[in-house]
Amino acid sequence: MRFRLVLFGIGVGLLFAATPASAAVSSVTYTYQHHIISISVAAHPEWREARRIWLFQGTEAVPPARLKTCGDEDILEPGWTWEERPGWNEDAIRRTIEADISSKLDRPAGNVVISKTSTGGIAFEGVGLTRRRVDAALAASLTRSALENDIALVNIPIIETQPQIDVRDEELRNMGIKEVVTIGESVFAGSPVNRRHNIAVGMRKFNGHLIPQGSIFSFVEVLGPVTAATGYRKELVINGSETLPDYGGGLCQVSSTAYRGPWEYGLPITQRKNHSYSVSYYSPQGTDATIYPPNVDVKFKNDTPGALLIQTATDEKDRAFFIYYGTKDERKSEVFGPYIFDRVAAPREEKISYTTEIPVGEKRKAGERHDGLKAIWYRSVSMPGTGAVLERFYSAYEARPLYWQIGVTAEEILSRTPGDLSETPSWLPSKP
Repeated sequence: MRFRLVLFGIGVGLLFAATPASAAVSSVTYTYQHHIISISVAAHPEWREARRIWLFQGTEAVPPARLKTCGDEDILEPGWTWEERPGWNEDAIRRTIEADISSKLDRPAGNVVISKTSTGGIAFEGVGLTRRRVDAALAASLTRSALENDIALVNIPIIETQPQIDVRDEELRNMGIKEVVTIGESVFAGSPVNRRHNIAVGMRKFNGHLIPQGSIFSFVEVLGPVTAATGYRKELVINGSETLPDYGGGLCQVSSTAYRGPWEYGLPITQRKNHSYSVSYYSPQGTDATIYPPNVDVKFKNDTPGALLIQTATDEKDRAFFIYYGTKDERKSEVFGPYIFDRVAAPREEKISYTTEIPVGEKRKAGERHDGLKAIWYRSVSMPGTGAVLERFYSAYEARPLYWQIGVTAEEILSRTPGDLSETPSWLPSKP
């Protein structure tokens, strides 16, 4: 099959796709940083329209204005004709983009006052989110061009402006704290109560944290101990092959949010690990960053011109934010992905093991069924006077079966060999 590879330099980003050259696009996928939104073309018949194409002596041409006003083929001037061809209605496309994309990405500018407390801590009054607006008219024009060329992917043109920031501490100003450098963002909608609680506790640990210029930020170091004494509740945690309640379940929402901003801005990522299986909270795949103190961490280097100051926040749409204040430089960074491959269906056969942690004969779920896959993101980072450096971020997610644990006595555990522990005891039903 012949493929067409297209790169359109638009000035506001790239429009990129590799699609069969002869195939009509069935859906258009819109991307901005890690945000990915797909829109079905078939679901929007109003996008299609008949277009009048003018021809002079059989060749497509721009007609004189007087011909456009008459519109009657019987009185056309010699050599001029027109015909109707299938086309695309940009106004209809724009309305869809406003409803399906702008409604998700647009936000007003924030207003924040940053100061020091009497004890030397950092205080925020307000939230300094940048104003973000989708240029829906340009996005519609790009979409029309994409559809005309059988291109399935469009980079969303975004207009972003700084919030109002009032830094009232001279020391912070001297460290370069003056504007928003980057923002990490994730969505935790659908989280149960304990997970929400742990996310809130974890976010507070980073609010007001300063990252000196040139230093390595360690998420785990700032986070500190994760126990009941530090305010966490038990919620699902991935630990090896098991997913069971433990203190701090949900903190990977915080670490993934912290990671996305520096990653998208182009800061050097010195440590990052994906989850062992794909978790819906961290969609799209390959943009997650798991932590498991003390060994599994998220680290990056602050190589900006000044310090970075973190403000954390959540909103009514269950979105979490890490706002990094500092001094922006002239680097250019873009992320592309995910490129998904090696999909593996979850095993159909259930997994069973035995434990003394629950009452004898009881059964608990220790893991859901998950498909396996691999995902790659590419990041292009360039500084003034240097060529772009292309980096690859690879994630491998395991295929996992539905996993149950059954409570048994300590004697039953000791009386069985390791190979027997996956078998059902004779005194329990085969599928309890």
